[in-house]
Amino acid sequence: MRRDVIHSLLVANRGEIACRIFRTCRDLGITTVAVYSDADAGALHVREADLAVRLPGAAPADTYLRGDLVVAAALAAGADAVHPGYGFLSENAAFAAAVQDAGLTWVGPPVKAIELMASKTRAKELMGGAGVPLLAPVDPATAGEDDLPLLLKAASGGGGRGMRIVRELGALPGELLAAAAEAASAFGDGEVFAEPYVERGRHVEVQVMADAYDTVWALGTRDCSLQRRHQKVIEEAPAPGLDEGLRARLHDAAVAAARAVGYRGAGTVEFLVSAEGRPYFLEMNTRLQVEHPVTEAVFGVDLVALQLRVAEGEPLDPVVPAASGHAVEARLYAEDPARDWQPQTGALLTLEVPDAPGLRLDTGYTGGDTIGVHYDPMLAKVIAHAPTRTEAVRLLAGALERARIHGPVTNRELLVRSLRHPDFAAARLDTGFYDRHLADLTAPGAGDPATAALAAALAEAVRATASPGPAPTPTRFGAWRNLPSQPQVKRFRSEPDGTEHEIAYRTPRTGTPEPYDAPGVRVLVAAPDRVTLERDGVTRHFDLARDRDRLHVDTAGASYTFTALPRFTDPATQTDPGSLLAPMPGTVVRLAEGLTPGAPVEAGQPLIWLEAMKMEHRILAPASGTLTALHAAPGHQVEVGALLAVVQEDPDATPVTASAPASVPAPASVPEENA
Repeated sequence: MRRDVIHSLLVANRGEIACRIFRTCRDLGITTVAVYSDADAGALHVREADLAVRLPGAAPADTYLRGDLVVAAALAAGADAVHPGYGFLSENAAFAAAVQDAGLTWVGPPVKAIELMASKTRAKELMGGAGVPLLAPVDPATAGEDDLPLLLKAASGGGGRGMRIVRELGALPGELLAAAAEAASAFGDGEVFAEPYVERGRHVEVQVMADAYDTVWALGTRDCSLQRRHQKVIEEAPAPGLDEGLRARLHDAAVAAARAVGYRGAGTVEFLVSAEGRPYFLEMNTRLQVEHPVTEAVFGVDLVALQLRVAEGEPLDPVVPAASGHAVEARLYAEDPARDWQPQTGALLTLEVPDAPGLRLDTGYTGGDTIGVHYDPMLAKVIAHAPTRTEAVRLLAGALERARIHGPVTNRELLVRSLRHPDFAAARLDTGFYDRHLADLTAPGAGDPATAALAAALAEAVRATASPGPAPTPTRFGAWRNLPSQPQVKRFRSEPDGTEHEIAYRTPRTGTPEPYDAPGVRVLVAAPDRVTLERDGVTRHFDLARDRDRLHVDTAGASYTFTALPRFTDPATQTDPGSLLAPMPGTVVRLAEGLTPGAPVEAGQPLIWLEAMKMEHRILAPASGTLTALHAAPGHQVEVGALLAVVQEDPDATPVTASAPASVPAPASVPEENA
């Protein structure tokens, strides 16, 4: 067989996966080439690459999804191979063919294998012929009550797009139309199929690696059941609680699936395992998975290095590597799980995860980077490997808890609580985990924000005292003066819950501020970046970082973000009652039909749709009444806090909360990450 030695590799991707592939390339002495959109000009993957080529524009459809531009970039940079990463063009057979037609080495499976697995309906037919266990398809035209619940899925879909659960027969026609429309918009293919929906099923997958010499490895199982919006949040290997007979059946089915399509390289065969332990084929992802690091940790392999080896025509060892220990991965997202998983944007000031044996961090960001609106909001993957599952879970939860993450709201606390939840600890796993437990996992915790706010106030007092320059002139408010010897007051608002804290303190002649009227609290150390307090005999350290009017406070087991508030409210900051503000930067994609000033609206009615980070966010009417002002129009780019509209409430109507807009997947040509 022809051997193509790779000297220079272009990664047709961005962010975390591009950085991860570059890491292996550096170890192998391969020159790295990045491509980047205008929005990613300063991104970490661009900074880490040896060479980089600009793709003009910002939207994925104009940049990372333009296969012709990516191939041209590879040729311009002198690359001799292309690795697609995951998402974007990674499962696009036409792109794989174009790479090879340009004389470049494709680091991926054969074009034919991609084509065969691209349609879920065709793939299921093929797998059935190979003896892989399947869920029997259901014809929507003849479905009856006994067939419910049903799961509608896009034939060419992924990432939850074009997917609907139908529990009532009367809802089936409408859901079919909606699923088909969403699938056509997202993937250019409106084909939708139906199959039984398995309640409390587990998402279990098998990593395969194959070469051109008929060697196929089944590298164990992974459990990826903890998902939100059909996208994975926590993954682990091996999948816990499976008997050896079921593991063997899954391995055999995955190998049969790979052989049925003449597979080469890294791929994943995904299964749904029922509560009774019966496996059913879901799909085969013909690419590297986001969660591949847990398999690497358990088997002691580098899957990217193996991909490159297979692409160069080298054989795999006929003996599958031995597994050791357990690994768990958590995806750290810039999102607010308590507000319908709303994506977050803005400056990422700090991203520091403890470095310890058994821990690994894969990320596309560092402190100082900006999280924009164009791409998936995943910041990093944190992976822990240990001899046992219990040890790996504890190591990962502790690392996330001690991490310093300053900037937009993240799902960090949700991850820690999920890992420590009794159901997760006991491996009672299924895809409905967050449906059942989200409210508890996002409820206010047992932390002590009031003491953290006290530490912030003391640090601010020290910072003000230590600031260079002349002593500040006492500020006059009406008939009294704000003198340092008298009790001072600072006000903070907790983010993101909005709780306000008012802290009183005084600065005695010693110069060290101390709390006012806080029995049982003693200040041991007070500095602008660190405060140590003793409360009821227990000493606790608080580390502080400031960004303009926001203060980030990290302490053992908890982290807090506060916004410093003025002593008195500025009337200029007030908004009219019923004002609808943009919850994030984004693009107005549409308005409710007939929405104009003077139009009547109903409580909870979707009025405005914003698109940001691949998701559509519905802005709801806070109450029934009249739309008195409209400042949004399709195509408008808006910043967070921008006034979109004003609803004058009918005093007899019942208000609803409009501060947590519902989010649904936004149309896109191909999802960035559909695992």
